[in-house]
Amino acid sequence: MSTVIADLVVPAEASAQDGPDSPERRMRAAKIASRETARLTSDGKVAALDAIASALTAAAADIIAANALDLARGAEEGIGDALLDRLRLDEKRIEALATAVREVAALPDPVGRVVGGHRMPNGVALEQVRVPFGVVGAIYEARPNVTVDIAALALRSGNAAVLRGGSAARESNTVLVRVMRAALASAGVTAEAIQTVDDFGRAGATAMMHARGLIDVLVPRGSAGLIETVVTESTVPVIETGAGVVHIVLDDTAPLDWARDIVVNAKVQRPSVCNAVETVLVLRGAAERLVPEVSEALIAQGVTIHGDDDIRRLVPAAVPTTDEDWATEHLSLDLSMRVVDDLDAALAHIRRYSTGHTESIISTDALVIERFLAEVDSAVVMANASTRFTDGGEFGFGAEVGISTQKLHARGPMGLAELTSTKWLARGAGQTRG
Repeated sequence: MSTVIADLVVPAEASAQDGPDSPERRMRAAKIASRETARLTSDGKVAALDAIASALTAAAADIIAANALDLARGAEEGIGDALLDRLRLDEKRIEALATAVREVAALPDPVGRVVGGHRMPNGVALEQVRVPFGVVGAIYEARPNVTVDIAALALRSGNAAVLRGGSAARESNTVLVRVMRAALASAGVTAEAIQTVDDFGRAGATAMMHARGLIDVLVPRGSAGLIETVVTESTVPVIETGAGVVHIVLDDTAPLDWARDIVVNAKVQRPSVCNAVETVLVLRGAAERLVPEVSEALIAQGVTIHGDDDIRRLVPAAVPTTDEDWATEHLSLDLSMRVVDDLDAALAHIRRYSTGHTESIISTDALVIERFLAEVDSAVVMANASTRFTDGGEFGFGAEVGISTQKLHARGPMGLAELTSTKWLARGAGQTRG
């Protein structure tokens, strides 16, 4: 990683056609294309996204066939059920991708939106407006849906996209990118606005991390190891997404049906994703009342409960916990459960083990709820709702770039606004500074 590629920072006018094919050549092409996408009208971007949505639906059979090759290879290589679930595309998921693209198209265009401004005492008028970043890069694993989500959000916000989707999804991503590029061309938009460096393997990811001047912002999505590598080694500004060691706290006043239904939904509905609950903390005063029925409902859905001594006394089927369980993102039908003395103890546990993604409390005590919402320092903090709602689509963004667990620029589910920056426009009438 020490060999920084010296020619990455090049004038935007450099021809993308010069030289042999390489990650740098494709990133230059994206940089040039970003000038066109930045000039697109809102209607032009909508037309391009509608063309992509229709093309995805029309190409469903080809996408599914390519995805089947990825799934077979993944099963053979033993990548695990969680990654296989994220990798899988079927007709329903492809239609959901197309629907998400149309929802992104229907969102208000963030580009040009005035977010602030005033008139200076000397009469110069100032406006702060949203502008595209330019080129958005994404490095991710075994998630072909991200290929479509990032491309759609990038285009709607006036950006070009460079994608590195990982070897596990290479067949799926190849077809998805080909379909989207053809759809752009059919809508009169340069196909160079969507680029992939998948076929260059790890060298493609390395080039992206060193592409300062060509890629304006880089978003990693995937394992903690992947995210750490990108954050540590990239010379490009990074929006950090994080793992989801997600907590639900069951307060003394939690209604049994709310506790049962929310915990089961948060764990079982899709256990392989980052907003699935991984640890349930039960206040001691509620343990006898809540734990047996909540656990019974979880076990009926195939969940293995990893419990402390208090939990195992109430749930004989629970397996003993280890210290590692509290810091583990299981991404499976495994759930860590612990009895804590009070809300202070629950908050202390979350402060120690949370990855800053999502936490929820089940309670009918308004003071307890407001304290939890105020004191928990995560990207999304909930009361009486499933953590599965932490999602760009559920938040009304159509799709999401990722869920940011950092505190600068963007935090939580990231949509269109998070793929823009701002610039100041100053309009004067001959003023000079004295």
